[in-house]
Amino acid sequence: MSAPETHRVRGLYAVTDPDLCPGERVLDAGAAALRGGAAMLQYRDKHADTATRRHRAARLALLCQEYGALFIVNDDPALAAEVEADGVHLGQSDGRIDAARTMLGSGKLIGVSCHGSLELARQAAEEGADYLALGRFFPSRTKPQAPPADLDTLREARRRFRQPLVAIGGINADNAASLIEAGADAVAVIHGLFGAPDDAAVEAAARRLAGLFAHR
Repeated sequence: MSAPETHRVRGLYAVTDPDLCPGERVLDAGAAALRGGAAMLQYRDKHADTATRRHRAARLALLCQEYGALFIVNDDPALAAEVEADGVHLGQSDGRIDAARTMLGSGKLIGVSCHGSLELARQAAEEGADYLALGRFFPSRTKPQAPPADLDTLREARRRFRQPLVAIGGINADNAASLIEAGADAVAVIHGLFGAPDDAAVEAAARRLAGLFAHR
């Protein structure tokens, strides 16, 4: 049976937001991020109805295939399986890893939000998570109340865990380098990417962020 492609969890991880990319704009903005070099794209939308989410996820999945990027669905293993996504990202209240694994199969990626907690990261790793997301590292406009994480936590996670580490929370092209130096394999960016005023600016922001990984 195939194994998840954890070696591809690297570089710019673009995470969509329904407030920053309302309606069908998520498709154009997602394409702009991919043109700019995003290696991963997560579809995150807790507002749209089921049919709309299915339509947009399927379109984004095809775009990611076109650009050779990983496509991840936020929170919803069933939707990820339906559109043949590369995996799912789970928060701490989004269900069990083993249930998602049963639904998706052995070859798909399962990422887990661990906030700033090495204990949560340990639990997720032991339960079969394929990558561990840590943060927020900087003030976040998307989740301002999220508990903070620091670079020492990231460095210790790098020492302890074999899984790829994804840093998240208030990241942009001006502050991402410190996270990469501390051991992040990928940086998940929401507002620092999709908060750009138009698709050309999204692409330019993605290019700057992806370029930080060019020589690593």
